[in-house]
Amino acid sequence: MSTDSKNHPRTHRRTPRRTTRYAVPVLAAGAAVALTAAALTWSEDTAPTAEPVSHDTAQQGELVWSDEFDGAEGEAPDPANWNHETGDHGWGNQELQNYTTSRDNSALDGDGNLLITALDEGDEYTSARMTTQDNMEHQHGRVEARVHLPSGQGIWPAFWMLGSDFPETPWPDSGEIDVMEYIGSELGTVHGTVHGPGYSGGEGVGASYDHPGGGSFADGFHVFAIDWEPGSITWSVDGVPYNTITADDVSGDWVFDQEFFLILNVAVGGEWPGYPDESTEFPQQMAVDYVRVYDME
Repeated sequence: MSTDSKNHPRTHRRTPRRTTRYAVPVLAAGAAVALTAAALTWSEDTAPTAEPVSHDTAQQGELVWSDEFDGAEGEAPDPANWNHETGDHGWGNQELQNYTTSRDNSALDGDGNLLITALDEGDEYTSARMTTQDNMEHQHGRVEARVHLPSGQGIWPAFWMLGSDFPETPWPDSGEIDVMEYIGSELGTVHGTVHGPGYSGGEGVGASYDHPGGGSFADGFHVFAIDWEPGSITWSVDGVPYNTITADDVSGDWVFDQEFFLILNVAVGGEWPGYPDESTEFPQQMAVDYVRVYDME
């Protein structure tokens, strides 16, 4: 799929508006889970509590689709699952990368991981952006990926979703669910957001989650997930839920009770993350151990 940048979904990246309800702080591994201080306020005097949603709990649902990225080193990701979007037109965010189909930018590593690699080629930055549109589109359930994130000034990896009727229904009316976005210069924070009609761009609704140990999310693999029900989406990291958004939390129509497709990409530069500088090291790789979709009904 190739669309003109003026109609492309990622035209919206500024720090999104945060929800003011339903975020769930819990204890994980004996340490208090940190939520970005500016991200959330409580609508009641006492914050709600809940048990972490563990990976084992997710396994009780029916696994309806997955890619485990098994295959030989250097192989392409399965074309029955993934399409490559290509181009260097800024993607609506003044991004710098040229997305390619090259194995230099997307390939299996032979150890069960997909590597999406951002490169400094001298005259341009290259990377990969992959979608499941027309291959796998799903509505409701649990969607998760186990990912080792890249880092660095101007590095912007994401695991996200768009309504399956895009681009016939233009963004943001098509809906966007950001399961995980990471600004590579903010090592300890990840973001989960929705965008829809009347609440897109800087008005997107979501929350941020801080590394519970005060460390970096680029330190190893982490599981980023949503539990998605009619009228409700809950985000979690490593089985710990940190925010729930319902239809009551958005200012426009709730457009998330439809099928969505998945997207994995690593952007370089853009209005939200800023741009690489002398501190940014290349190559930068996002390693994806798996992507799984469960039907929890």
